[in-house]
Amino acid sequence: MSTYFTDLAQQYIDGKWRPGTGSWDIIDFNPYDGEKLASITIATVDEIDEAYRAAARAQRDWAATSPYVRRAVFEKALRLVEEREAEISELLVAEAGGTFGKAAFEIHLAKEFLREAVHLALTPEGRILPSPIDGKENRVYREPVGVVGVVSPFNVPFLLSLKSVAPALALGNGVVLKPHQNTPIAGGTVIARLFEDAGLPPGLLNVVVTDIAEIGDAFLEHPVPRVISFTGSDKVGRHVATVAASHFKRSVIELGGNSAFVVLDDADVDYAVDAAVFSRFIHQGQVCMAANRVLVDRSVADAFTEKFVAKVRTLKAGDPRDPQTVIGPVINSSQAESLTGVAEQAVAEGATVLLRGGTEGNLVEPSVFADLPADSALLQQEVFGPIVFLTTFDGEEEAVRLVNDSPYGLSGAVHTGNVERGVAFARQIVTGMFHVNDATVHDEPIVPFGGEKNSGLGRLNGETTLEAFTTTKWISVQHGRSGWPF
Repeated sequence: MSTYFTDLAQQYIDGKWRPGTGSWDIIDFNPYDGEKLASITIATVDEIDEAYRAAARAQRDWAATSPYVRRAVFEKALRLVEEREAEISELLVAEAGGTFGKAAFEIHLAKEFLREAVHLALTPEGRILPSPIDGKENRVYREPVGVVGVVSPFNVPFLLSLKSVAPALALGNGVVLKPHQNTPIAGGTVIARLFEDAGLPPGLLNVVVTDIAEIGDAFLEHPVPRVISFTGSDKVGRHVATVAASHFKRSVIELGGNSAFVVLDDADVDYAVDAAVFSRFIHQGQVCMAANRVLVDRSVADAFTEKFVAKVRTLKAGDPRDPQTVIGPVINSSQAESLTGVAEQAVAEGATVLLRGGTEGNLVEPSVFADLPADSALLQQEVFGPIVFLTTFDGEEEAVRLVNDSPYGLSGAVHTGNVERGVAFARQIVTGMFHVNDATVHDEPIVPFGGEKNSGLGRLNGETTLEAFTTTKWISVQHGRSGWPF
């Protein structure tokens, strides 16, 4: 793994590894102990241009390549991930601060998405549609969009980069990837190395490590990319969508959530506790689908709360390299400070403190609060860390109202002894995804993934990925002679 932080601490443009030409460096730190992992000289606007131009040149031949040939690249990439899983896992722990358990979960899903990319390479198909005009044949071709710009986040960097990069390439596009500054290798250059070693033609995938302080909106405004795939905060996502639309680009925007975990009066309380703890505290709560709010029917609230708090107390916070650790560090000091502010605000607003964790450096221990005022802003925002709010309700009608009282609509879960009751409940929630008798955190390669309201635009996975990264072209053929009125 150590060579990743030396060999891959560069830009990858037009098939070449090279330093950026910017005037300053992005420093890659281990979020747990502050160790300097790498230093990467940033890419400039000129290098953004070079990357997009390279992708556009390479894409023309790639799109004309047999999909069976393209498929072989993703089969090889999958084998390489399997061979290098231990090194990639160590990279994720060091750079993203996740535990080895979280890294295993992420890599497992990444392999599933690579398997889906193998399938997607052969998926596009055309259609012949009827015409009211005699002798006319309407052909509808499905073609690559051309070049896709991908902006990925820090929390699940390897998976969420691959989730757009692999299918976009498999469908015949070129790609320029801008990983998050906190995870430039796990979310960026290690993926470039994988595809380079898998035989992807040079220029098709480019990785630029940079910062908006250097490039502004150049990544979004460049004339080459036709689709921007962005995963991140709703504040930045709103800007990305606005800029993309102003340049008539399609955007796929996956943003934050304020997911609710709901426990109805007939739920299996012990099972619900286990699912709720996972839903909130996976990767320190730094997951867009994590359960910010746990809503419990008053009839089972005492039993649930006692068991929930007891289980949360057992979650060991510490060094993510320790196999016993469940709660590792949050990504940086700014995030740690923000979470301290959230906890202090909850106390100031009169919340009941069921568990108050401390903060040391970037290590934020779990906190559990109850009885926040119904109009608290904390119940309306995404809290990206190991803090959770418990709320009681009286009956399903109130539960539905509380869940929907959010500007977000990404994921959620409901627990009940009656599956169809759970489905009926889920259908009343304005959200892109909802799970019955399970956790709030799920992703599968063939099931549409995305949110409503402030949680994003569009969907990825399966057929929706096909729609995201391809376009249709109508070509008509007139057999015989047509006629016109003049």
